[in-house]
Amino acid sequence: MKILVIGGTGTVGSQLVSELLSRKASVRILTRDSSKYQHMNRTIDWVQGDLEVPGSFEKAFEQVDAVFLLNGLAQTETSQGIIAVDAARKAGVPKIVYLSVPMHAHMTHIPHIKSKIGVEEAIKQSGMKYTIIRPNNFFQNDNWFREAILQYGIYPQPLGSVGLNRVDVGDIAYAAANALLMGGYEGKEYPLNGPEVLTGEAIAEAYSRHAGTAVRYAGDNLDAWYQQAVTTMPEWLAQDFQVMYAAFQKFGCLGTEQDFIRQQELLQREPRSFDAFVSETVARWKMG
Repeated sequence: MKILVIGGTGTVGSQLVSELLSRKASVRILTRDSSKYQHMNRTIDWVQGDLEVPGSFEKAFEQVDAVFLLNGLAQTETSQGIIAVDAARKAGVPKIVYLSVPMHAHMTHIPHIKSKIGVEEAIKQSGMKYTIIRPNNFFQNDNWFREAILQYGIYPQPLGSVGLNRVDVGDIAYAAANALLMGGYEGKEYPLNGPEVLTGEAIAEAYSRHAGTAVRYAGDNLDAWYQQAVTTMPEWLAQDFQVMYAAFQKFGCLGTEQDFIRQQELLQREPRSFDAFVSETVARWKMG
């Protein structure tokens, strides 16, 4: 099978590409600058194009068996997603797998979550076979906090005390590959959660244990978090995340018993534990 991966150079997409290649699938990646990546793996069909530029990306959708759609966070995320869905439909692509988010009622006002609703509607109305995957907050987001954790002994992500069933990106990639390459998942939506309920304090404790030094949770003060965040990211994105963290602090993001039964259908294995992730990640960080 030939799979077009949109978002194939990012955290999730790159792991999905590796998973697809390990299963002997043929992979095409749409990227804004193919020259940056072609030398990395010449077995991949790198196609240069930009969903914001009509006429630049349409050929990427030709003669593929399925599309994996992952839009990066952007103020134009909805329009980019709908454009990709429309291009896939026009090219006659039979199947699309969309990486969305949990759609709990208390989360749909969060800008980057709300932006995915229109894309999902376009997918459902397209006539293509589809699968929507809804992963929880990624373990791998913590890679952004390496310096804060190892050098300053602080876990800065203000996730609160209710907890989230955060999930490993490797499990997301494995589940997405199943949906792309196997039958039986069409017209369905699947949650993806990790096995533990993780609070800010519990995460800091895990890093303390594996780093061999005290790591404390920075706390729930979202105003202080925002003032720091706008020094490292665009203001609109910091505002978006501030709204998200407020929802996490009040309601959490928890998988239900039914969610875990449901995800087993797609994942077909037990999800990776956060402890295993932290052990491996801290060891890698310390190696430089």
